Amino acid sequence: MIEDDALLRGAIRIVLESAGYEVLDAADGDAGLRLHREQGADLVVVDLYMPERDGLEVIREVRAEAPQSKIIAMSGGGGLKFDLLDAATAFGASRTLRKPFAPSVLLTTVRDLLGKRGPP
Repeated sequence: MIEDDALLRGAIRIVLESAGYEVLDAADGDAGLRLHREQGADLVVVDLYMPERDGLEVIREVRAEAPQSKIIAMSGGGGLKFDLLDAATAFGASRTLRKPFAPSVLLTTVRDLLGKRGPP
């Protein structure tokens, strides 16, 4: 998971770990890409509006390096005049979530994408 907001990053970690998922996290796009390259992941959850390297850049690079990757892009909009979630889909996100979202929505999306690879 790549999310610059420490509080949200911690909350998502708790939700996913409580459901039995192993979570690796990073606070910015550069760190997240390094982590993905070093450890790999069945699923990448990425915020779109971040300092350093934004989520669209992360999606583009993950897609180039690991085309089979499952990616969930999330955004609250960031006050932009266009919808970053639409752009994320165009860049290769498998699914998108608009912040704020309920933990159950996150878990349903993760389970849908991971299928049998998720925890029981």
